[in-house]
Amino acid sequence: MFCIVVVQSAKRTLVLVIAVGVLLIFMQPPVPETWTFWWDKAHMPERAVDNVAIYGALASKPAWPTWLLLITLVASLAALTSALPIQNSVELRLFYAIGMGVSVGVYICAQFFSQGALLHALLVGAMVCASVFMVFTHLPSASSPHFLPWVFFLLVPLCLVIYVAEGQVRFQASDQAGEEERFVVLLALEGSRVSLLGLYAAIFLAIALEIKLKLASLIRDKIFEKTSGRVARGAHVPKHHLIQQHKPSIPNTFTVKKLAAEGAWMPAIGNVATLLCFSICLVLNIELTGGSDRSIFFLAPILLLLNQDTNLSTGFGDRQRYFPLTTAISIYLILSGAFRLGTEVWHGYANSDWGLQTGGPGLFYLVKNAVLLLLTIPNHFLFNRFMWDYMKQSDYILMLTTPLNLPAAIITDIVSIRALALLGIVYAIGQSLVSRHIRISGMKFI
Repeated sequence: MFCIVVVQSAKRTLVLVIAVGVLLIFMQPPVPETWTFWWDKAHMPERAVDNVAIYGALASKPAWPTWLLLITLVASLAALTSALPIQNSVELRLFYAIGMGVSVGVYICAQFFSQGALLHALLVGAMVCASVFMVFTHLPSASSPHFLPWVFFLLVPLCLVIYVAEGQVRFQASDQAGEEERFVVLLALEGSRVSLLGLYAAIFLAIALEIKLKLASLIRDKIFEKTSGRVARGAHVPKHHLIQQHKPSIPNTFTVKKLAAEGAWMPAIGNVATLLCFSICLVLNIELTGGSDRSIFFLAPILLLLNQDTNLSTGFGDRQRYFPLTTAISIYLILSGAFRLGTEVWHGYANSDWGLQTGGPGLFYLVKNAVLLLLTIPNHFLFNRFMWDYMKQSDYILMLTTPLNLPAAIITDIVSIRALALLGIVYAIGQSLVSRHIRISGMKFI
């Protein structure tokens, strides 16, 4: 036994040493010159100050926070490999979570937000809340189900306060500046707020992913305990039924009820974090790309992190896990098509070259694309309803609605409407194939 413990400790130490070496190579943190050695003094790099006349007076960022990030990564790896035994002591776990939050918060403040002591304190506090929530969700204690919801509901308003405080700090700086400097400050404010939104999206995504993985682990453990209890009591469990129970994708009423009784806060907070992350990503998409239609296909899979919640969404379960994804794509493309159509019409109305006179080119453009947009909706409605209840639709309905997408895919002037039409055809084909597969599986079962 002693030899096994020594071998495991040696493996952990080796992993940490290799990780430290790799991080030093790629992150290249600053080190004092006394720690370095140059065998060829003639080729030692000169650390001369840049010529201000050429490059201008640029504010240099401090390099010491790189060490903070390196220490944070090494400590996280030590905790994952159990070299740092945080799972054995609640006090050590709390100290570790607070230390990780403080180090990451200080790194973010030093690298990206160099103004405002209040803003720094709020940012460090938000990172500490996020770190404590993540650590105690992954390794819960006896009291964590009571205080973790409060930690999350403290984190959400903190993010809003930080967003407002960043603007106040920048506006105070712009009041004391000239016209050109004020314009630069406003540009810096826009960039910093976009950075804050990206940070919030990453935090809420990490929380939603952690809760999703934790719930899957709890469900798997509950199913295993239930199955083991039946076997221990001598109950006969068929082999195929045992295999079905071990699949995490199969819903289990007993497990959902037990989880709701033991701690219903996890699914609800996971859903709130998922929706916040998705909403922030949509805002960033509008801010950075102007509302690209292609981005929704990359952002909608975030909604797969939604959980079955007995309080917020009673009917939502494992069977409907793809319904939010497909519905979000359809709604986004419909709203995008309507918005782009309205923008084009308003631009044409404001332009003196053409207007919305009766029979004019503006009216024809509006009516044509509006009708084509409406023709694409039936297939999306049928497919999203099918993704909710998996009830087979009549083949005649699909045969009547699917050809309606062809004119929209060919003659529309709006890219979003064309994407809706092509996606509607794909939805119809997928719906017919899935319905056929369900019918064949049901006949085999009978």
